[in-house]
Amino acid sequence: MTSSTSTPGLSRFNTSPDGEALAALHEVCASSAWGAALLAQRPYATAEDLFRASDAAMAELTAEDLAEAMAGHPPIGRPKPGDPTSAREQRGMAGASDELRAELLELNLAYQERFGHVFLICATGRTGEQMRDAVRERIVNTPEREREIVRAELGKINRIRLNRLVEEDPA
Repeated sequence: MTSSTSTPGLSRFNTSPDGEALAALHEVCASSAWGAALLAQRPYATAEDLFRASDAAMAELTAEDLAEAMAGHPPIGRPKPGDPTSAREQRGMAGASDELRAELLELNLAYQERFGHVFLICATGRTGEQMRDAVRERIVNTPEREREIVRAELGKINRIRLNRLVEEDPA
């Protein structure tokens, strides 16, 4: 990850109009509170400064803010149609068997019934089996414990997406 110097993507983010920057942040995380916090601290000298601001904003999100952020994520095994980001992040499900997909659907529904929101995990680099195992492990958590795990997973996802944002070549 970029950390010591400014990149063309970071420069573009720092200098873009507020509306454009906020839209880009919304693509990273659907929480309006998180986006507003990051927007308010522009410009960022380095990507690492942006990542630290993201982590700090994530730590401050209320339960309602977390719910708003989670609403922007599709269930594991069902990336948003036409959304290259969710397809890329859930690549580990690409070769999953019908049985694994069916099991994940069942587990996702049970998780959603228990916690009232989609199962959220940083899926990048994980296999379908690893994601299934994570749902199995986490479904027994208390709501409070699960909310903090979700916060940590969102933080990981946001860093990956922010890194992509600041690394993108504007060409």
